Amino acid sequence: MKKWLILLVMTLWSFQAQSAEFMEGMDDIPLPDGLRQLQSASISFGNTESRFEESYISSNQKDFGFVTAFYKNTLPQLGWIFVKSEKNSLHFERDMEVLDIALEKTKPLLVRITLKSKD
Repeated sequence: MKKWLILLVMTLWSFQAQSAEFMEGMDDIPLPDGLRQLQSASISFGNTESRFEESYISSNQKDFGFVTAFYKNTLPQLGWIFVKSEKNSLHFERDMEVLDIALEKTKPLLVRITLKSKD
């Protein structure tokens, strides 16, 4: 019975990652349901050796706890390794990239997502 429950939970998490909308400019970073990406606040630059992308997501109905749970559950399925959580921020790494997710404002919710190459 316990094995079936674990399999069900893993399947649901996998479905969540597959059905999520991805952020524009960060094709491998999913956008949580109920949040929208602020296109006018996004920046992106880089070359074949390095990259820097920053974008903001916002919601009037969700909180940072929702965002934290979503990314902690979803990003490992996409190869990201959770490194640490600090006050109001999350830090992930994958291959030669670093992903930081940070709370900027609570009402309305504003979250900064920064994707960059490792130094």
